[in-house]
Amino acid sequence: MREIQIGGLVSFTTIDYPGKLAAVLFLVGCPLRCEYCSNPHLLCTGDGEYDPEKIFDWLRSRVGKLEGIVFSGGEALMQSDATINYMSRVRELGFKIGLHTNGFYPETLKRASNVIDWIGLDFKATREKYPDLTGQHIAYDNMIRSLDIWLATGKDFEVRITCDPRFITKDDLIEIANILSDRGVKNIAIQKYIPHFESDDNKTTDASRNQFFIDSELRNHINAIFPSVIWRE
Repeated sequence: MREIQIGGLVSFTTIDYPGKLAAVLFLVGCPLRCEYCSNPHLLCTGDGEYDPEKIFDWLRSRVGKLEGIVFSGGEALMQSDATINYMSRVRELGFKIGLHTNGFYPETLKRASNVIDWIGLDFKATREKYPDLTGQHIAYDNMIRSLDIWLATGKDFEVRITCDPRFITKDDLIEIANILSDRGVKNIAIQKYIPHFESDDNKTTDASRNQFFIDSELRNHINAIFPSVIWRE
């Protein structure tokens, strides 16, 4: 089996694993090609920039200083057994394991569920708009399957919706919120789309990106149907 490919590291974060001091490992590879991807350098598999064993030694040195390690990407589960095995090793050090995922690999998530303590799941758009945003026609159904698999575990998680106005409207956001509420989701995060590259600056406007966050009626409606809503501006 090929060893895990790690393309990036954040050594300390208080926001990527809610309630825990954590580090983030960014794994190489992703099946999606989202228009607003913030890590395009991680999309294609190849040799990772970081030596997995050196990273593991560093993680060992953080025992007692950090509480959790988050596996992100790209899409961390694209590396399948390599990711699961590495997660297991990290968990044996005593860390909680977090995962940021787009939900494209529900069966891999199911196999990994016994070593993962928390996930942040991306719900990117309505079913109709998913192909245009992600470049994949099966991404929506796979994500919903992943959501249902994780709900069945009873473990903690957060569903994250990034409001890129090119792919989501206020009505879309309400539709997504209702889908999640009907499935019993408790925690969601609504995230402002922020252009990451100079070439993206003129594709949206400040007003279009802010519209979701300044609409008090919209916010009150969504806040009323979930126990926890985080508006990340």
